[in-house]
Amino acid sequence: MSTAPAPLPAASLLQLIWLASPALPVGGFSYSEVLEVAVERAGVATESAASDWLIDQLRLTQARADLAVLGRALAAWRRGDHATVRTLNDWVLHTRESSEMRLQTEQMGRSLADWLRNQHAGVPERLEGVAALAALPPTYPVSFALAAASTEAGARDVLLAYAFGWAENMVQAALKAVPLGQSAGQRILARLAAAIPAAADHALGLTDDQRQSFSPMLAILSAQHETQYSRLFRS
Repeated sequence: MSTAPAPLPAASLLQLIWLASPALPVGGFSYSEVLEVAVERAGVATESAASDWLIDQLRLTQARADLAVLGRALAAWRRGDHATVRTLNDWVLHTRESSEMRLQTEQMGRSLADWLRNQHAGVPERLEGVAALAALPPTYPVSFALAAASTEAGARDVLLAYAFGWAENMVQAALKAVPLGQSAGQRILARLAAAIPAAADHALGLTDDQRQSFSPMLAILSAQHETQYSRLFRS
């Protein structure tokens, strides 16, 4: 007879909800992660096409790259292994395939580091990690890992929160860029939410050698977005 997992303490659950919230002041709403240019140049012009695009992005880029880094970085922060944190952070920077992608992860990483500094003011043991983060310079998955490291949440719960926060931002981008109505957005979000647990499990099962960031179409469209005539989003 299997034993049910212990419930996540309320404080840790609320912290994950907070970190996943679009209200977190890291600027995630400013980015479409190529969706905007995909609408113009790749035929992503309907609810079905936008839904398929985001599901592919979840499985091919988030699960194989950022979520995998997040799981490793979370463990590294918790054991105080700053050398591994730096290696993971460097990997994120080196695998961003356009200037837009790199600027996004750097900007969101810095913003989350600033938020953590304000949150942990007066708590020296927490500020030590923030100082190590700021010295990198930080990327968003590595910053998110530090923010979640002080909770009692397991790695899977942290990845679920990160992925759902990403999904909410992408659905909001789809509402504006395609454009779509609120009901269509909720249907896309429901589909993403159903796919996120498997994506998180896949990410946690990857070794460092299996982690990858290879999405040629995303990189090409991102480069094209840099010179797109009219833009709502920074990526």
